[in-house]
Amino acid sequence: MKIIRNILSSLLVVSAAATHGSEQPSDVESLDALRAFIEVYEHIKGEYVEEIDDQTLLNYAINGMLTKLDPHSGYLKPRDVSSLRDSTSGSFGGIGIEMDVVDGLIEVIAPIDDSPASRAGILAKDIITHVDEEPVRDISLQEAIEILRGPLGSAVTLGILREVEGQPQEVTVSLERAVIRVTSVKHDMLPHGIGYLRISQFQNRTGPDLIKAIGNLQSQGELNGLILDLRNNPGGVLSAAIEVTDAFIDEGLIVSTKGRDEFLDSKYEATNATVLANEPIVVLINGGSASAAEIVAGALQDHERAVLIGTPSFGKGSVQTILALENKYALKLTTALYYTPNGRSIQATGIQPTIQVSEGEALIESDTRIREADLPKHLENASKQSGNSDKIVDRLTEDNQLLHAYNLLRGSQLLVR
Repeated sequence: MKIIRNILSSLLVVSAAATHGSEQPSDVESLDALRAFIEVYEHIKGEYVEEIDDQTLLNYAINGMLTKLDPHSGYLKPRDVSSLRDSTSGSFGGIGIEMDVVDGLIEVIAPIDDSPASRAGILAKDIITHVDEEPVRDISLQEAIEILRGPLGSAVTLGILREVEGQPQEVTVSLERAVIRVTSVKHDMLPHGIGYLRISQFQNRTGPDLIKAIGNLQSQGELNGLILDLRNNPGGVLSAAIEVTDAFIDEGLIVSTKGRDEFLDSKYEATNATVLANEPIVVLINGGSASAAEIVAGALQDHERAVLIGTPSFGKGSVQTILALENKYALKLTTALYYTPNGRSIQATGIQPTIQVSEGEALIESDTRIREADLPKHLENASKQSGNSDKIVDRLTEDNQLLHAYNLLRGSQLLVR
């Protein structure tokens, strides 16, 4: 306790020296705040009902400073630093959600593909209200991560508040924690040479994996258009977002960052590493598309390189810098904001789609008239194919936004002929 008091007293001396000869009210207020901090600290140490060690109390103080700044700044314990490193490499343990803390409540940005959360039906914008029947209130993002992660194979029950047709609905979901292995890029070929690429999260290998996937699609025949699916993509590594955008444009600004100090300002330009410069592109976004996903969508939209279909994106346009500390902890601090090539800030506004299309199954009117196939004893078509083509048709009719993207690209093919 005496060591801590001496350190704080030294801070007061330094602040007093800086204030001497200056009439700036802010310096005086800072000095008064430090005195108040010492007084509160000593009262807690001496009179609180339970004894608290200095390290714990200082950790609380640091967390208090950071959590009041914004939802994304935080004080990372050594294991949190390790978890952050694992998430960018594509393998980590947990239930498989990207989340945020809004007004002390856990809000799901997006479930990660093929994770326990995704398989259990957890959705973007779900609010997690209980963990194993314990209410979750007024916590930080790091505290939320800690209570949701646990031993591999351990069961956890989540109480969820979900909006259904404009009405709040309580849902209980049970799932098992598992190793979350994120496959960053998936691809498929749709009919008429329209490629489908899904990026579930931006990781260190996303750029090279995307280029490899495009090459694979091109090897299957003429690539007449591309659907880039960024829905429920919570973001990730900035450099990966730049590499992905660079694959589709050959010049111009991709993204810029601007902070309070000039040394935090950066501009990232396209190079000649373009692998798909002319083919039409449709990008799918929704409320689960955040951060790096918004950077890609915003850049392609500003360069008029792609049409965006879906619903407005999440709106996370801030830059976090990880600063290593001597005690093996780390400081995650919001230091700048992202801007699209046209100078638009993503923060709290998100990216607006070019064509707004709701999620859910495709609404296709059925034709009730009798057709040849309905007549008794009709002749079968010997060349009729099923299997994979039927699966693709089902996939399109089950996904309203994907169907709109496909129809747009198919229509553009027919018009240019």
